Amino acid sequence: MRPRSGSPLVIGLLPLAFLAAFFVYPLAALFVEGFRFGPDEIGGVFSRSRFWRTAWFTVWQAVVSTAVTLLISLPLSAVVGRYRFRGRSVLLALVTVPFVLPTVVVASAFLASLERLGLADRFGNSAAVIIAAHVFFNVAVVVRTVGGYWRGLDDRPEQAARVLGAGPIAAFRHVTLPRLRPAILAATSIILLFTMTSFGVVLLLGGPRRGTLETEIYRFALNRTDFGTAAVLAIVQLVAVLGLLVVNSWLARRLTQRERRGATARPRPRGRQWLGIAAAVVPVMVFLTVPMSALVERSFRSGGSYSWANYRALTDRPPLLPVDGVTALSNSVRFAVAAMAIAVGVGVAASVVIASSSRAAHLRPSRAERAMGWVLDVGLLLPLGTSAVTLGFGFLVALDEPVDLRPTWIIIALAQSLIGVPFVVRAVVPVLRSIDGHVREAAAALGASPSVVRREIELPMARSAIGVGAVFAFAVALGEFGATSFVGRSPDRMTVPLAIGQLLGQPGQQLRGQAMALSTILMVATIVVIMIIDRNDRAGVL
Repeated sequence: MRPRSGSPLVIGLLPLAFLAAFFVYPLAALFVEGFRFGPDEIGGVFSRSRFWRTAWFTVWQAVVSTAVTLLISLPLSAVVGRYRFRGRSVLLALVTVPFVLPTVVVASAFLASLERLGLADRFGNSAAVIIAAHVFFNVAVVVRTVGGYWRGLDDRPEQAARVLGAGPIAAFRHVTLPRLRPAILAATSIILLFTMTSFGVVLLLGGPRRGTLETEIYRFALNRTDFGTAAVLAIVQLVAVLGLLVVNSWLARRLTQRERRGATARPRPRGRQWLGIAAAVVPVMVFLTVPMSALVERSFRSGGSYSWANYRALTDRPPLLPVDGVTALSNSVRFAVAAMAIAVGVGVAASVVIASSSRAAHLRPSRAERAMGWVLDVGLLLPLGTSAVTLGFGFLVALDEPVDLRPTWIIIALAQSLIGVPFVVRAVVPVLRSIDGHVREAAAALGASPSVVRREIELPMARSAIGVGAVFAFAVALGEFGATSFVGRSPDRMTVPLAIGQLLGQPGQQLRGQAMALSTILMVATIVVIMIIDRNDRAGVL
C-alpha cells in the first residue's frame, strides 16, 4: 500500500534526505578520506609526539574546565533550585546569555578583559584563560540542568534527616546529593562534550602554542592542505565524541528519576539565607559580567580616548581583510536568514513526523511511521553533538559531487542550518504532542483530511513555537564559526565571526578595536534574540 500524500512517511522524506545528504554523507566521506592513508601513514600520525600532546591537552583542559564549572556553579544551582524569590527569572536569563554567545564573542570578551586588567602579558595564550572562557560559557548548563532538577525534588527526605539529628551538611551529602546525581552527571557529560569540541575559544585564545584536536584539524586541512592527516584526526575526534554521546545516553537511561517530584513548594529565603544567596550569586555574576563589560568598553576605546571611531571604521576595508565590516555583517544576516528558512522547513516537517509517531498520538501510527519518527528524533540531534569543525571539513571534502556546492554561498546556509534544525524540532514537537487528540478527531469527523488538519489546526497552534525555533536557528547561524571557517573562506562569503577571527589574528590596536566593535554588535544582536525567545518560549528550548 502506497503512502498517501501528506502522510508522515511522505512528509518525512524531506528531513531524511536532508540528514542523509548533509550529515551522513559528509561524515562517511571523511572516513573514506582518512582510510585512503595506508597503515603506515595512519600509524605515522599516531606516532607523532605532537598528536599525543594535542590529545592530552584536549582531554586535560576539558576535564579541568568541567570540574571548575561544577565547582562554581553548584552553589548557584542550589539557590535556583531551593528558593523562590523575585528576580529569579532575571537571574536565569543573565546566566543563559554567555552560553548562547558566539564563541568568537566570548574570545573577544576575554581578550578585552585581559587587556583592561593588565593581564595580557601574563595570561595571554595560556591554558588558564581557555579554561576560564569555557567556565564562562558553560555555567548555564549546570544552573539550568541541576537547578531545574533540584527545583522538582521533594525536600521532605532532607527534612526528615534533619529531624533525626543530621546537620545541614550531612543531610545534603547523604540525602540530597545522591538524588541530584542524575542531573550532575548529565551536566558533566554535556560540558565535557562542549569543551572537547571547543574550537573558536581555543583557536583565538590559545594561539599557535595551544592546540586541541579541533584546532589541529583546522590547521592541517586549511593551513597545510594536508587533508589525509586532518581526516585521520577528524575520525579520532568523531569516535571520541560518539563514545561520549553513548555514555551520556546510557547514564540517562540508568539514572532515571523515579521518585515523585514537585511535591513541596519552594520557600522564600529568610534572614541569614540571604547572605548565603549573595555569596553564591554575586561572585558568579561578577565573573560573567566583567568580560562582557570589558568588551563593550574596549569597543569604544580608540587612541587613548573613547569615541565611535572603531564603529565608523567598519565601513572601511581593513588591511588583509577582503571586505569591510558592514559587508561582513550583511553577509552574516543573509546567510543566517537562508539557514533559518532551511531549518524551519526541515524542522517543522520532522516535528510533524516525530509527533505523529508517538504511541500516545490519536493517529494510530504504523510501525514504519514510528520507525521514521525515531530515526528523525535521534538523527537530527546528532549534529548538536558533532564537532562543527568536523562537519565543515566533511562539507569541504564531500560536497563536490554529483553537484559541486563548494563554490556557492548556499553551502554556508546548509552547514549552519544543520545546527539550527534541532532547536526547531525541540520547540515544535512538544506543542504538537500537547494538542488534544479530540480536536483532530472532531475535524476528521467533519471530513477534514490529515493534511488539512495539519495545515488548518496543528501548524496554526504551533505558530509561536515555530517562531521560537526560527529565531533560535537564526541566532545560531549568525554566530556560527567552526563549520563556516571551512566553507566560507572566499571573499564574498566573509561573515562577522570570520572577520572577527581574522582581525584578532592581526597586530595593531586599530584592528583589535574593530574586532571588539564587531563582537559587541554580534553580542547585542544575540542578547536581543534571546530576549525575544525568552518572552515566547513555551517548550523549554532555553
